[in-house]
Amino acid sequence: MPEQKHHQLDWINNLRVIAMFLVVVLHTTSPMLMAYGKEPDSYWLIADFFNALSRFGVPVFVMITGALLLNRDYELGDFLRKRLGRIFPPFIFWSVVYILYSWYNEDIVFTDNTSANIILVLHQFKYGAYYHLWYVYMLIGLYFIIPILSKFVRNASEKEVLYFLLLWFVVMAISQPYLARYNPQIDLHYITGYIGYLVLGHYLAFKQFPAWMNVRWFGILFLVSLSVIIAGTYFASMAGKGLSTLFYEPISPTIVLLSGSAFMIGKLANLKLSPKLKKARDLAGSYTFGIYLSHALILTIFDDPDYGININYKLCAPFLSIPLTALLVYCSSLLLVWVISKIPFGKWVAM
Repeated sequence: MPEQKHHQLDWINNLRVIAMFLVVVLHTTSPMLMAYGKEPDSYWLIADFFNALSRFGVPVFVMITGALLLNRDYELGDFLRKRLGRIFPPFIFWSVVYILYSWYNEDIVFTDNTSANIILVLHQFKYGAYYHLWYVYMLIGLYFIIPILSKFVRNASEKEVLYFLLLWFVVMAISQPYLARYNPQIDLHYITGYIGYLVLGHYLAFKQFPAWMNVRWFGILFLVSLSVIIAGTYFASMAGKGLSTLFYEPISPTIVLLSGSAFMIGKLANLKLSPKLKKARDLAGSYTFGIYLSHALILTIFDDPDYGININYKLCAPFLSIPLTALLVYCSSLLLVWVISKIPFGKWVAM
């Protein structure tokens, strides 16, 4: 596959900002989605739509990582030192922030027993101090495997890469509850999880597809996948008389098709932004990790009635309130981490 400098390509930067915004949309709409049976069906379907639409956010993040990192050769220690060195300072800082917020909010309680308090804090670090921090643990795991995986990808033929992706997709498919009966006794679960998104991102970024596989083609695939996720969630929830997240699972065929098609649309769309928009995009893109780490706190504070802000999906009609709330949270998070970055040593925890 030809060498390209993808860190210089606008479409990667566009996808990074869009994916981050969609993660905020996902977390904005989740409370309304969880209120299945308590909200009118018309409102809940709006939450279903936005939740389904935003599900490609995290997979696309991983695909971007694969596109940017798997085409290089690394010295193992140097790679881990640089990559983990960029992740751990902001991760530790924001984990402490969320632990302190949980203590302030009386979700956790510290006592006079120092040992018990230390164990409580370590427990928070072990399992994640807030709901969205699972992504950091997953990303760290991927970083451990990237130096090895990159050697395979760079030296493999296209046929071998496709074989890897096919195995990943098959294992994913037979792991779904509705296909569990076809799960063989042969153990095929050596290739699973987000590792497939790394290879898929690299493959799609460098692959030159036939002319007929254009934006329109991938747009149709995206809309079909989105429709299946929305309708599948609705009917599965009705059948089970409770919210079903079966079609939302990130490691599932529908989300892979949704994410892959979104990735290709971003690559092929050839969006032309004005210089001012490019500058705003690049600013937001440079703070993506900080926005991810901080946005859950902003979203929680906006939604907490004790603070009197009351910016959430109930702000107005849900079709407007969900993206509007997400936009306000996104911009507030960007402003917060930008301010932090201007403080001495703040850039280590803001970017």
